[in-house]
Amino acid sequence: MLDIPVPAHPTTLADWLAHAERLHPVTIDMGLERVQRVAQRMGLALDCPVITVAGTNGKGSTCAMLEAVYTQSGYRTGVYTSPHLVHFEERCRVAGEPVATNDLLPAFAEVEVARKGQLPGDDEISLSYFEFTTLAILRTLSRSGLDVAILEVGLGGRLDAVNIIDADCAVITCIALDHMALLGNDREAIGFEKAGIMRTGRPVVVSDPVPPQSVVDHALEIGAELWRLGKDFHFAGDQQQWGWAMHPSHGARRYAGLAYPALRGANQLVNASGVLAAVEALRGRLPVTAQAVRNGLALVELPGRFQIVPGTPTLVLDVAHNPHSVAALAENLDAMGFYPGTHAVFGAMADKDLGAMLERIAPLIDHWHVTDLPLPRASSAAALAALLDAHPATAPGGKSRVAGRHATPMDALRAAVSAADPADRIVVFGSFFTVGGVLQDGVPRMSAKHLSA
Repeated sequence: MLDIPVPAHPTTLADWLAHAERLHPVTIDMGLERVQRVAQRMGLALDCPVITVAGTNGKGSTCAMLEAVYTQSGYRTGVYTSPHLVHFEERCRVAGEPVATNDLLPAFAEVEVARKGQLPGDDEISLSYFEFTTLAILRTLSRSGLDVAILEVGLGGRLDAVNIIDADCAVITCIALDHMALLGNDREAIGFEKAGIMRTGRPVVVSDPVPPQSVVDHALEIGAELWRLGKDFHFAGDQQQWGWAMHPSHGARRYAGLAYPALRGANQLVNASGVLAAVEALRGRLPVTAQAVRNGLALVELPGRFQIVPGTPTLVLDVAHNPHSVAALAENLDAMGFYPGTHAVFGAMADKDLGAMLERIAPLIDHWHVTDLPLPRASSAAALAALLDAHPATAPGGKSRVAGRHATPMDALRAAVSAADPADRIVVFGSFFTVGGVLQDGVPRMSAKHLSA
């Protein structure tokens, strides 16, 4: 935790965030009992359709595409995602814009009052940072006059604080191995945790092409309305365009000749297919036009998801931080075409399966710039360098090498730019904190030393 003095009476957002960091003995505490009690004291409710999105990868992209389609349909949207890249306010968007800081402050104060209790016999309830901030953002959204709320699950699903809100439509994206110490050691166990966001009698869209059986079983067990990619809806595409269609059992809706989503990467069609299924599942309450779908997918933006920044050298930003998402990043890098050299800025959490992450992407990297990250869970640059030095792709005689160890992602990026030729590319990945670290002062404008001299 950051060593920031906390005022007796927080008044700024920084004050409140520092306060929230100190309330609970552990950073992550799975369970809903405490956060539900505080929510009940607050009378917290969202008076609009709610879409909750869980999964290992693809959650942020799914939320962004849902937001874009509904915005293009004229609806006032509210979105909660986590973590943020640079500013906390990114976690809460209303009508497509990050929430104003001053709009959050009353909600933080209200959470604190409810947490401490006002009635005789009320006990003080301890909340984690995530629980405290989730309640504040949900309160902010509840007072924003929304037509639809889109909530991204932070971790798992069943015991995540977001799950105190009943989803009118649940979306479960691709499930892979991550956070195994908390969620389970295989996809079946992890799938069961994600499935906890389902509700009886309500639609659940599963966009994982091969979902764990535990997800399907839970939907059947509780009587959720299951929509599966490849069974209840499907997509197909060529190099120019793509199409989507529902199985006749759900209706005859189809979209043909769609432009590819503005978010890059082969995996985005899978995410977009789940988005269209969710839109159809809620069509009775939130009608959407075909033009809104086309415009929304064409205009969607989400920093850090295979984001390509123009300039010399080319810069790629990707928050890939587990083996599944790093494999997708490697596939997307492969598809970019030939670059004489590829430089990596890499920082990651120590509890990730770093060996599996490197297995797929290391052969694509020529020069590694590893970096420390500003939190205790992070692997040190020295430890990452040692891991890379021992990897077959980077060991002596291998294709790539460790070029430097750095204190911050921005230091690593500057070193990579200094070493790169104009025709090279630089890929920044491994954690939200790695990508966020190079975005602290905005999107970097790339200019190789050979051109700026």
